[in-house]
Amino acid sequence: MIRCVSCGEEYDDDEIIYNCKKCGSILEVVTEDYDIPKETFEGRRDNLWKYKEFLPVDADKKVSLDEGGTPFVSCPTLGEELGIDLYVKVEGSNPTGSFKDRGMTLGMTKAMELGVDTVGCASTGNTSASLSAYAARAGKRCIVFLPSGKVALGKLAQAMFHGAEVVSIDGNFDEALKAMTQLAEEKYLYLLNSINPYRLEGQKTIGYEVVDHLGWESPDRIVLPVGNAGNISAIWKGVSEFHEAGFIDDLPMMTGIQAEGACPIVNAFNQHTMKMTPVENPETVATAIRIGAPVSSIKALHAIYDSNGFAQTVSDDEILAAQLELARKEGVGVEPASAASIAGVKRLVNEGEIDKGEKVVCIVTGHLLKDPNTAINACTKPKEVSADLNKIKELLLNK
Repeated sequence: MIRCVSCGEEYDDDEIIYNCKKCGSILEVVTEDYDIPKETFEGRRDNLWKYKEFLPVDADKKVSLDEGGTPFVSCPTLGEELGIDLYVKVEGSNPTGSFKDRGMTLGMTKAMELGVDTVGCASTGNTSASLSAYAARAGKRCIVFLPSGKVALGKLAQAMFHGAEVVSIDGNFDEALKAMTQLAEEKYLYLLNSINPYRLEGQKTIGYEVVDHLGWESPDRIVLPVGNAGNISAIWKGVSEFHEAGFIDDLPMMTGIQAEGACPIVNAFNQHTMKMTPVENPETVATAIRIGAPVSSIKALHAIYDSNGFAQTVSDDEILAAQLELARKEGVGVEPASAASIAGVKRLVNEGEIDKGEKVVCIVTGHLLKDPNTAINACTKPKEVSADLNKIKELLLNK
């Protein structure tokens, strides 16, 4: 069953619908009450489909690239510096290099169930990279709208290489999404942006895996970057479902981090309201979260408020510094948007919002090579020397 998050209106799960017909708000998939012991998952392959009983599609007909089961990495160096127990969930290890693959395996499987021929999305990069791969896997036509000149090179290459029909829109992401949504409402294609509630059913498995990694315990806090705002609400849905199932005793504080130049969720949080005011012309080096009007703002704010969580901004300089620090101190390479979570943790520790000794899990959402230009620009050029061994030794010893 599909239900409106605002007015509670209900719809059949085989109806193609993106917004409530009664009030216009966004929708969620209502999962059944499952009487399943957590021991059910033992011995299964460590991927997203390990938790198939909690997923609202037919797992026997799944469209999958073996997504999920991503690394859960302790960060002792940064954790000790900050005085917390710090972990990162490395979503860049998914098949196309970001957490979006979790949503796409569910979304594409639902598309197959519904019998649609064409799928589409608007994207800042990662969604298009993922959708194009899963559409290729399923043999579906894929149409992608990208904001002109606003997409990192690695992500653009992925969408094109997997055969998507890529259209460059003269405008920002929010304008591209509006156009794509209009096409979907006219039944020209099946929309697989995060306004599609089945996308978030895949992404909620990040929450499942976090508590599974921790021996069926909740961390004190989950911190992640917020762009279109689907992921924070999805993860909250995941941990809440496992809490309701009796698998965990406590729930984490959901903490969303946005760039200073694209922070409508933080602005709403600071005003203690559920009403999000869009940011016109959002700008940040973190292209994946360069979004001014997130479609899942209501869900995201519910997740933050209901979990006694928090929302904070970070500067581009903080993001780039955290990206480099995570790579050089912990060996984990992520794209700039992912590093926003680390930058946010540092700021919140310094401000006293995060207490010393907290167990904190950062969701790092995309791989370093998603944005190779930013990574290269953060490094010094290699030193050149002849192949003469004495010259090489001289260079290294005079470092």
